[in-house]
Amino acid sequence: MNISVVIPLLNEDESLPELTGWIEQVMKANNFTYEIIFIDDGSTDNSWKVIESLSARNQWIKGIKFRRNYGKSAALNVAFEAATGDVIITMDADLQDSPDEIPELYKMITVDGFDLVSGWKKKRYDPLSKTIPTKLFNWATRKASGINNLHDFNCGLKAYKKEVVKNIEVYGEMHRYIPVIAKWAGFTKIEEKVVQHRERKYGITKFGLSRFIYGFLDLMSITFVSKFGKRPMHIFGFLGTISFFFGGAVSLYLIVEKVYKSYNALPTRDVTDKPLFYLALVAMIIGTQLFLAGFLGELISRNSPNRNFYQIDKRI
Repeated sequence: MNISVVIPLLNEDESLPELTGWIEQVMKANNFTYEIIFIDDGSTDNSWKVIESLSARNQWIKGIKFRRNYGKSAALNVAFEAATGDVIITMDADLQDSPDEIPELYKMITVDGFDLVSGWKKKRYDPLSKTIPTKLFNWATRKASGINNLHDFNCGLKAYKKEVVKNIEVYGEMHRYIPVIAKWAGFTKIEEKVVQHRERKYGITKFGLSRFIYGFLDLMSITFVSKFGKRPMHIFGFLGTISFFFGGAVSLYLIVEKVYKSYNALPTRDVTDKPLFYLALVAMIIGTQLFLAGFLGELISRNSPNRNFYQIDKRI
């Protein structure tokens, strides 16, 4: 099968028939073999009934329904497991992503050899309250991930080589960082394509400004886990050692100063009367705690069933 089109959705019953017809038209015009996988993320409208009716007339339209709303990451992860196409294309169900982009995205994966192609909605039909935080979010993600050629990490329209989606796990709210997850899984051929952004035709947006706050927290989390998840001592032990030796050096300085002034009959205060001593003591305690945290993290990591997780690209 050439293409699996993955569409997560929440309360989009009005747009589904039009979107499905549009996708089918594009697939037939390009002689693609395909499947469409709808993931109903706990919709409370008639979305599932619409999916059932669409599936009844086309065997290549499939649906997965959650009992409640679990979020876009869970929807994508389940769909990635179910997808069978050589190229997986994700898009939103609100008609803001154009299926006319599919042939070029497919070509960039199969002919140009990219692992992942992310859409860039260069011209957006969104208010400044959404576009400005989006630009800040994307700037921070580029700096943290080192993927400097992407301008829109959170664009729903993306294309993946099959091997990519079968070797990554999307959880929590990490769907915003799939290019980052893919890169750290060893898929480094990542490219961007300018895509059309259409105005929403039906319904209302399901995301508020809070997603940007959660987005930055998720970025910190995925950066830390990806870099130090298998070697926590490298970060906790390093910081703990610096903190401990800083506190120790300050304490030693205060003691030497006390001895020197006492020996030369110079006026001095007791070491314990100086606030700097207590700051040094706190630094030593924090250093010890950080070192122990790293040690415990290493014990947990070494006993994890995934401690030797790696992916083989080729074998002869």
